[in-house]
Amino acid sequence: MIYTSGSTGKPKGVLLAHKGVCNLATQQRKIFNIKAQSRVLQFASFSFDASVWEIFMALGSGATLVMGDSDSLLPGENLLNLLKKQKITVATLPPSALAVMPTDELPDLQSLIVAGESSSADLLKKWCQNRHVFNAYGPTESTVCTTIALIKDPQEKPPIGKPLGNFQVYILDPCLNPVPIGINGELYIGGEGLAKGYLGQPELTNSKFIANPFNDDPASRLYKTGDIVRYLADGNIDFMGRIDHQVKIRGFRIELGEVETVLNQHPQVKEAIIIVREDQPGVKRLCAYIIGHKKLSISELRLFLQEKLPQYMIPSFLIILEAFPLTANGKIDRRALPQPALELEDEDVRNITPTTDTEKILIAIWQEILGLKKISINDNFFELGGDSILGIQIIAKANQAGLQITPKQLFSHQTIAQLATVTEKAPVTQIIQDLVSGQVPLTPIQQWFFQQNLPELHHFNQSVFLEVPAHLQPDLLKPAIAKLLYHHDALRLRFVHKQGQWQQYHSDDWESFGFEVMDLSPMSSGEQLTTMAEISEAQQRSLNLEKGPLISVVFFQLGDAGRLLIIIHHLVVDGVSWRIFLEDLLTSYHQLETGKPLELPLKTSSFKHWAEEIQNYAQNPEHKSYLDYWLKQDFPSIPHLPLDYQTDIKSNTVAHARTVSFTLGEEQTRLLLQDVPQAYNTQINDVLLTALVQAFARWTGFCDLVIDIEGHGRENVINSLSLSRTIGWFTSIFPVILTLKNIDHPGECLKSVKEQLRQIPNRGVDYGIGYYLNPDLTIQSRLRSYPKPEISFNYLGQFTRPQIGSVDWKFSKEASGSIHSPLGQRCHLIAINGLVVDGKLEMEWQYSENFHQKTTIENLAHAYQESLEILINHCLSGDGGYTPSDFPDADLNQAELDELLLELD
Repeated sequence: MIYTSGSTGKPKGVLLAHKGVCNLATQQRKIFNIKAQSRVLQFASFSFDASVWEIFMALGSGATLVMGDSDSLLPGENLLNLLKKQKITVATLPPSALAVMPTDELPDLQSLIVAGESSSADLLKKWCQNRHVFNAYGPTESTVCTTIALIKDPQEKPPIGKPLGNFQVYILDPCLNPVPIGINGELYIGGEGLAKGYLGQPELTNSKFIANPFNDDPASRLYKTGDIVRYLADGNIDFMGRIDHQVKIRGFRIELGEVETVLNQHPQVKEAIIIVREDQPGVKRLCAYIIGHKKLSISELRLFLQEKLPQYMIPSFLIILEAFPLTANGKIDRRALPQPALELEDEDVRNITPTTDTEKILIAIWQEILGLKKISINDNFFELGGDSILGIQIIAKANQAGLQITPKQLFSHQTIAQLATVTEKAPVTQIIQDLVSGQVPLTPIQQWFFQQNLPELHHFNQSVFLEVPAHLQPDLLKPAIAKLLYHHDALRLRFVHKQGQWQQYHSDDWESFGFEVMDLSPMSSGEQLTTMAEISEAQQRSLNLEKGPLISVVFFQLGDAGRLLIIIHHLVVDGVSWRIFLEDLLTSYHQLETGKPLELPLKTSSFKHWAEEIQNYAQNPEHKSYLDYWLKQDFPSIPHLPLDYQTDIKSNTVAHARTVSFTLGEEQTRLLLQDVPQAYNTQINDVLLTALVQAFARWTGFCDLVIDIEGHGRENVINSLSLSRTIGWFTSIFPVILTLKNIDHPGECLKSVKEQLRQIPNRGVDYGIGYYLNPDLTIQSRLRSYPKPEISFNYLGQFTRPQIGSVDWKFSKEASGSIHSPLGQRCHLIAINGLVVDGKLEMEWQYSENFHQKTTIENLAHAYQESLEILINHCLSGDGGYTPSDFPDADLNQAELDELLLELD
């Protein structure tokens, strides 16, 4: 009986027959020409099955068995000296021991058998001179050895050979059918050396030793090895790896042996092994451990792998070691391999140092915008939590650094290594930095605004309320804001109604804007809150479209703290604009505070230039080709949303709007932004909208959802323009039909919504351009005939607290007044807005109390949160996969892609 290691960590007793050992000794005598004069090394520990191989090789043929002490058997110089001194003629060594042996003249060593683990061709080449080198394979359950190969001129990975005498081997598929030559299958062994089973484990014995389907003898059995192999054309068997080394990560079945084979092909790699690590529960990562030459470069190695393997097979970690840890038996001790150094719990960080100036600049920009300390050049932008809005910020920073990047480039080159190749030599377009003046055509979203027929056009704002230090200096704050009005031309826009139409133009006045300082320090905290709310409400109503200002600022002095209210009319600002505005405000204030001259980053293309070019774009063939998508849409007749109260739609006013909200925890949000996208190559909107369709389906009973989606609108439809640092209102609104018909599985739902969203050209911007600017009235009429969705969705991206130098401000939750006139008509029954603030996802559900009860919307929001958490957990479970949009040149549908991937598995 030989004990061998078990998967549970508890050794299994393997019951072997004497006839199997006799057969083994007989085959060894023939293959290795063992004679009485032969001297066989006893290298393996007596607790290891290889010792049986060595003992009976010698004693079964009357040869000498040479046994050394533990020091003399130590791989390296000690073992080399033993081989020389004892004139060993036959030795069996594991590759990991052989790898640390100096190559030297060993005239007595006639046969060298490599066994126990996979070996590389380079290693065997060193030892093939003047002797026979064999590669042996066999589990304990077949009396130690089953197949063997004589390695004459190793060029590639050595095979494990052909079966020994009196053994039969079969390579079978899961249905126990033989596989063709070159196709992977599981190795089954039969013959004289087969064990009787496992001591005291009948269930395990029955599962591993099965009836032989190719032999009529009921006593004939096969051992199910769990090893993946294939036949080569010359009849030899190629070892591919273990079935338990064939792992499934993100929905893809990966054979670790294939990855090891590719790694070992690199000229600077001596030996490599791959394992799966699960250092974070439920999150599996491939990890490569490599022994290499001195010149081995991790970055070059990763690029080598990218050329040879699909992305999902590339290890998350590449770790260079001087030597592999070994067990007492000389095998690689996989459990002792070091854990990768993790930071910020981001196991996908590939610590690859940037090598070019462009990569270094981009690394710094990504770290700043994404808020991550450690990023490598091969990290995927979206897998790090990036989205289209953060992409705009990255483009802006890159432009400031002298690199020109377009959104299309960022979305198609999603790692720094890829992005640097298209930005390194890109010239930066010089944009006129003078004050912009004159009339400006109305953009689609501005036309949308004026067509709403709001009773109080001046009261449709966006605002921020900030916690600021009490020592904030108003005499510095006001010129800092004035600098922004001078620099960002849209903030000086004015609107006039002439000849039945609204028009906009630039004012040259950049110093006139609402600015007040309110000292509330003598008041109690309760009085301060009440007074701030009253003043804020009044300020929200104070803007004037025709005369200005379109911006109002109030600084509240509260004694030991301060509050800063900034209100800007929505006609001239959007979510991306606020990020630019706040960054420049802090920069200007910090420069004034430290006595430096006021200097902001260079302007990008002006809002006026965009508005003019978009008019031209509406008439060019490219836009018309994208417009075909919208003209072919067939919006189904979807029943209205369930109502708690039957009320005239005119009563859906801002005055009766109420809000329900929930906040996702910081860790859940991090998983949503950084880990979830890896499973199905998704973006944040794919996940948020999948959960939305699921939640509404549970409420309404319908699997189709017609919804208005808001986007930032700064799409790269005009290549000559850069809008990354342009303030203005660019928002796009477009209707979408999302359906999950006959789909329940979380992964399939996510894949379906992802693909539906990917079909929309230019993220929907062409819909508004065609709706408002296309000169063909037939096209406008067609687009305007579509049903108006009762639901809107807007993900505003990630906001972090404004901070530059010593200036550190926070967002305040206190009441800052109504941003919209209470008399205004709401466009949707339910409006969902999401954003990430300080690392937490906040979802806000706005509804009308005239149509829905609070409990109805609370239940809907709760169902949405449940669906979102289910999707997050599913994506972390290890399931995943690709969709057709991941292979845009392949022209496959999902079914065809799934079938192809199944064949590749």
